[in-house]
Amino acid sequence: MSVEKVGVLGCGLMGSGIAEVCARAGLPTVVREVEQGLLDQGMARIEKSLGKAVDKGKLAAEDRDATLGKLQGTTSIDDLADCDLVIEAIVENLEEKCRTFAALDEAVKETALFASNTSSLTITEIAMATTRTSRFLGLHFFNPVPVMKLVEVVRTLMTTDQAFADARAFVERIGKQPVACQDNSGFIVNRLLVPYLLDAIRAHEQGVGSVEDIDRSMTLGCGYPMGPFTLLDFVGLDTTYYIANIMFEEYREKRFAPPPLLKQMVLAGRLGRKSGRGFYDYSAG
Repeated sequence: MSVEKVGVLGCGLMGSGIAEVCARAGLPTVVREVEQGLLDQGMARIEKSLGKAVDKGKLAAEDRDATLGKLQGTTSIDDLADCDLVIEAIVENLEEKCRTFAALDEAVKETALFASNTSSLTITEIAMATTRTSRFLGLHFFNPVPVMKLVEVVRTLMTTDQAFADARAFVERIGKQPVACQDNSGFIVNRLLVPYLLDAIRAHEQGVGSVEDIDRSMTLGCGYPMGPFTLLDFVGLDTTYYIANIMFEEYREKRFAPPPLLKQMVLAGRLGRKSGRGFYDYSAG
């Protein structure tokens, strides 16, 4: 089945980015939020992103206008009824995702594919809230979505070969690079990245090196674009803490367990760039 119309659940940072890249690829895209205020914020974020692309010469003004013409905002799940693919990008909470997909299952045509953008929960758990487990999979985009090329395409034991092939074709159509993943907490990227970030915190706790020197070691010694503490502040310490707890619950391995310092910083409100202070101080801009 060729995907010709896309629905996106959630118009936050990830949802708005996913909606933008789908519309830029020429696909009619319906993005749904739970209330009008959040929808307006998300649509404004898309317009701002497209405007920046025009200013930088990466997008023609007429293409920006065409992209906006492909977008439809709504607060009603029923407006996604005729979509060929619906991608969920709401809060990272299993119960909320399951409730949303159960309602979506009744509203959207039976032939549609369902996908979750979850970064840590298992796709199987979410899929069981629907009657279309054979056409349910994960499509994990990376932030910022318009820039990052990778999409993890995650299949469960129940996902059919055809559904997986259709999802891969969709990812390629919107200009992204798909990688195939089996369903496990963290998939490929976070399963490797999260222990690395947690080990950096443990090394600092144990006096191996300062925040600055550990970051400098990984950028200059390994060629990483940013060190682990800079990345932690960018992602959000609360986000990392939440994901690590989910992964530890899944695997029960020490490497996924959040270090005490990470928990303390989250409790203290030092969440990184979003709060103005994490491992670095951003209060001066």
